[in-house]
Amino acid sequence: MWTIPNILTLLRILLIPVFVLIFYLPFEGARVLSAAVFALASVTDWLDGYLARRWQQVSPFGAFLDPVADKLMVAAALLLLVEAEPSPALALPAAIIVGREITISALREWMAEIGARAQVAVSMIGKFKTAVQMVAILLLIIKQPLWEIPVFTVGFVLLYVSAILTLWSMVVYLRAAWPSLSGQSVVEVLPREE
Repeated sequence: MWTIPNILTLLRILLIPVFVLIFYLPFEGARVLSAAVFALASVTDWLDGYLARRWQQVSPFGAFLDPVADKLMVAAALLLLVEAEPSPALALPAAIIVGREITISALREWMAEIGARAQVAVSMIGKFKTAVQMVAILLLIIKQPLWEIPVFTVGFVLLYVSAILTLWSMVVYLRAAWPSLSGQSVVEVLPREE
């Protein structure tokens, strides 16, 4: 259980309160520093999966904990951003992203209860969605323009792209599960993003 990939996943969870505390520190560089913590967590998300596959240390504990760590970090970041910049325009994509995660978690739980085998199959849309989502959140956290680049605006647009990809990947899941949801048959494979 205490493999390096699993330790990296646990580190990502431990970084959440650090990220939150730094975000609220009352000094000018707090947003940039909290963005650095978020970026570090995002890198560990990629690194733990890469190392687990490369070193053949994929484990049931890691397979369970990795998506939980991702969702906790993303949800915490979105909550902070909506609280810091309260507007329907920011709350809408945040609600879509968090709502999709709750829906898919409930779907997975239900599929397990009916005995459907959900094999992990990484989808390209899931990887792309995750990458866009992480970059969007990172830019929104930084907020201040860098080298004349309107960082917040770019992050805002990317968050909407991420929300669209999130809905698309949810549709893929629901289509895969539809035979079981409609009582037609049992689904063998549900795609999962990294």
